Amino acid sequence: MTAVAPPGGSVIGTADRLEHDVLVALGTVLDPELDQPITELNFVRSIRIDDTGVTVHLRLPTSFCSPNFAYLMGSDALDALEGIADIGRVRVLLDDHHDSDKINAGLDAHAGYKGTFGVEALDSLDELRVTFQRKAHTAAMERCVAAEISAGRTTANEVDRLSLRDLPRGHAKSALVRRRMELGLSICPNSLVVVDEEGNPLSPEAVPMRLRFARSVRISMEGNSHFCRGLLATRYADDDECDGHAGPVVTNLRSNVRTEQE
Repeated sequence: MTAVAPPGGSVIGTADRLEHDVLVALGTVLDPELDQPITELNFVRSIRIDDTGVTVHLRLPTSFCSPNFAYLMGSDALDALEGIADIGRVRVLLDDHHDSDKINAGLDAHAGYKGTFGVEALDSLDELRVTFQRKAHTAAMERCVAAEISAGRTTANEVDRLSLRDLPRGHAKSALVRRRMELGLSICPNSLVVVDEEGNPLSPEAVPMRLRFARSVRISMEGNSHFCRGLLATRYADDDECDGHAGPVVTNLRSNVRTEQE
């Protein structure tokens, strides 16, 4: 359906377009430990869109998931949604968590991480985020190296010379480059793939140890992802509206045409 602006006004956006933008925005929010979108993990329980704004309910595999992780996802979701033009008021609520009241109050007041948790906040949100960005980079690095060895394009004895230029275009390379950009590491095509946490090259002798560590990080993240999906599915198996295998329930009551008087 094409929206038509009345005389003296201009079309801001349709209800369907806003719904699409909300889903896309939430898809950019990652679980910090699993490094996967909360939409793919089915952590988004419901989305309600009306003429006043958007309310999103999140859920996690257990009631005792780390409050730090929970707040980080809620805060990132709030930031992503508030970046959508003409969205109105945004509310992000965490359901069924032992710290739901505290986290929801902090998000609603835009109190920030330390303002929400007070003396319980051991690290700043930025420090916490960098920790998990480094884990994500380490896992992405190992995936690229493993894929190159598996495809026969390099060997274990040659990976110390593998550069970004040598990697084929695709999801694995894009993910690695994105992680490097987040951490401020070099994305020059001549940059070596296997580097330390600070992006520094390693000696050939140190590369095998770095890759063994990277493999353990990647396996841990993938194992935790599988475990969390199972816990979520079990926890919400009896949820008639949105069980643990389903995506969010979307209720879109936004008027199809909104206008801005000139």
